[in-house]
Order: sequence, then structure tokens, then C-alpha cells
Amino acid sequence: MVRAEGVRKNYGNLQVLKGIDLTVGRGQVCCLLGPSGSGKSTFLRCINHLEKVDAGRLAVDGELVGYRQHGDRLHELREREVAQRRREIGMVFQRFNLFPHLTALENVMEAPVRVGGTGRTEARGEAERLLEQVGLADRAGHYPAQLSGGQQQRIAIARALAMKPKLMLFDEPTSALDPELVGDVLDVMRRLAADGMTMVVVTHEIGFAREVADTAVFMDEGVVVESGDPRQVLTDPQQERTRAFLSKVL
Repeated sequence: MVRAEGVRKNYGNLQVLKGIDLTVGRGQVCCLLGPSGSGKSTFLRCINHLEKVDAGRLAVDGELVGYRQHGDRLHELREREVAQRRREIGMVFQRFNLFPHLTALENVMEAPVRVGGTGRTEARGEAERLLEQVGLADRAGHYPAQLSGGQQQRIAIARALAMKPKLMLFDEPTSALDPELVGDVLDVMRRLAADGMTMVVVTHEIGFAREVADTAVFMDEGVVVESGDPRQVLTDPQQERTRAFLSKVL
């Protein structure tokens, strides 16, 4: 589902990604681990072209992200074409970014109606089903300010799922939550994984990565230091840098 080959990203003279090679199979969960500033979130944003890569190739489901190839040259897609492809990739951020003037139900309905052209009756039915899926059917009429952080994040997940994505990206989805609210969000993500959703997750939740991920990837200073089976990477890492990181977070 995701293939990265030599992906590089610079901000001026600062090299943030220094040649990332990574493959995520269909239906797999890949957890990106590492210290702050290692390039994890930047790489995640490159997958749906929120950030443009400076070198290398990124493909989702066999199609280049943000570009079209003609011969040996890559040509950047028009913004409308990028947006069309981005609809197939759901993304959940650290901050929930819900529309404050819309109810939970309306937040979930918004993109299918405005972007997808779905009729309101159909969109409402699907939104109600998704709220049920994330355990918040009884909060459909509540506004974001009336919901806890964990509830808002679960609404954000439902909103991303409303566009029926083939791939879900999570950028530290629990980092802004109080500790007692983390479990409910992780439970929703566990159910998504069990249902076969392909997911790339930037997280500091080592237990979640060990339990749910098919692949754990440890990044530092813009490179992949180590990757593989989570039980091996997290229990018996081969690289000293991975061991030093885990010794501080476990």
C-alpha cells in the first residue's frame, strides 16, 4: 500500500529526511517510533503530499504521491488532482481540528457531503454508523467544546473514516490527551487494525506498537535506524541507538 524509496525532505539547509526506504503492505499496521525531531511526522505528511519531497519516490497503492511520471521525469500534479488522491488517505492529527460550530454528527458528515457529493440522508446514516463504531453514538448532537479530548479525537477518527480511505495516517493521536483518555482512542485504533485497515502510526505508545503493529520502525535524525517485527525491535533491538531510546521510554 505504501512504498517509499530514498525519500528526502529539506527545509532550507536543514535535512529532515535523509533517504527513507519503507514498505507497508495492504492491511498492515506500521508504527513509527523515535525521539522528537527525528522526522517521523514529516514523513507521514509526505505520504499524503502535505509536504513535498525533495528527492526519492513515494507511492500509495501503486500510484505516485503528488506526481505523474512521463519517461524519466516526474511532473507535479495540479492541486485538484492531488486533492482527489488525498481523499483516499485519512489523516488524524495530534490536535483534533474539529469544526467548533458543528456537532459531532455534522463534523463527520461534512466531507462526504461537501467534497464527496454524498446526499445528506446517506451521509447522516453513515455518520451515525461511524459514531457507533467509535463508541460515541450518544454524543452525536454535542459540539466539540462539550466533549473531552479523547471524545474529540474519536470524532476526528470517525470523520477521517467517513471518506472511506484505503489508508489511515495517525500523527501521535494520543499525545495531547490526558492519560486516562488514551485507552479509548487506542481501542478504536485496535478495532480498525483488526478490521484490516492499513495504518501508519507515529506514536510513543510502545505497548500499542508491540501489540498491534506488523512492523515497528525506529527513526532518528531523518533516517531509519532499525525496523522489523515489533517483538524483535522492541524487545531485542540490534542497534545501540534503538536500545538507548527504549531504555528511556520503557
